[in-house]
Amino acid sequence: MDFQLSDDQRALRSGMRDLLGAVFDRGRLRAAVERGGGVDRGLWRELGAAGFFALRLPEEAGGVGLGLPEAVLLFEEAGRALLPGPLVATHLAAGLVKGAAEGEAVVTAAEGGGLPVADLGGADAVLVAGGVLTGEELAAFVAGARPVRSMDPLTPLHRAEGLVAAAEAYPGALRGEGALLTAAEQLGSAARTTEMAVQHARTREQFGSLIGSFQAVKHLCADMLARTEPARSAVYAAAVTGDPVEIAAAKLLADDAAVRNARDCLQTHGGMGFTWEADVHLHLKRAWLRAARWLTAAEAEEILAAGLGPVRPLYGGSAALG
Repeated sequence: MDFQLSDDQRALRSGMRDLLGAVFDRGRLRAAVERGGGVDRGLWRELGAAGFFALRLPEEAGGVGLGLPEAVLLFEEAGRALLPGPLVATHLAAGLVKGAAEGEAVVTAAEGGGLPVADLGGADAVLVAGGVLTGEELAAFVAGARPVRSMDPLTPLHRAEGLVAAAEAYPGALRGEGALLTAAEQLGSAARTTEMAVQHARTREQFGSLIGSFQAVKHLCADMLARTEPARSAVYAAAVTGDPVEIAAAKLLADDAAVRNARDCLQTHGGMGFTWEADVHLHLKRAWLRAARWLTAAEAEEILAAGLGPVRPLYGGSAALG
């Protein structure tokens, strides 16, 4: 079986990268940071017009008619660009919430377990364990929520009180798909921070030499690539199979790659990596936030352990080893 991307898939990924480069360049990224995040409705509609949210809806329902493997490619590009907003929830809500597929509606998700809800203030609907909150139910839910400080300046958070906040995480296939698409975003961030570290190492000089010539920096960059590519294989494979165990493995690997690569990228940049003007810290903060979304490391490990089957004793007898 050939798992290489097809020409159409490569064109889809390239087209999304070009689109995001045009509508969400670094200038718009930094402007979003300065205003404290939140959803840019104009950008949301542009994504809707490009088919980002309706990608997996059938053509007769106004969608593009593609599948998870193609959706993963788009979300990888979104993660690479640090695109803000509840992209995963709105994508999952296409066909469930009016206007979500077209980018006219912003949909977020209340995952339960006491986790804060992202982008609640500007949401038109909220995915919850029991379905979708809209209208008066949504208004009551928002009224009972309070803003909390977010580590990611691009992702405003609210702490929701009451039954919805205490419910279990969003169940069923949507939760697995949400975890996989989030893993794809993490993969895109891991790949981007690898590029940023290598580019910096090729141009920054210390002690009269490019820092990329130093063995310690070479090892950092090599380790970043060695984390990114297995995560890529896992995410792409899980998108093809849709298997819950493979999705858990993909999320675990992608979370690890995104967080550790951002840390190593920051280390490669040295003191300037810690500054507000650099973008490295934005990748690290978003990676931390995503790692707690849809499927945590502990939950993924439990799924993987359960997938191994029952534990059997190595020896049938009770005689001591001699």
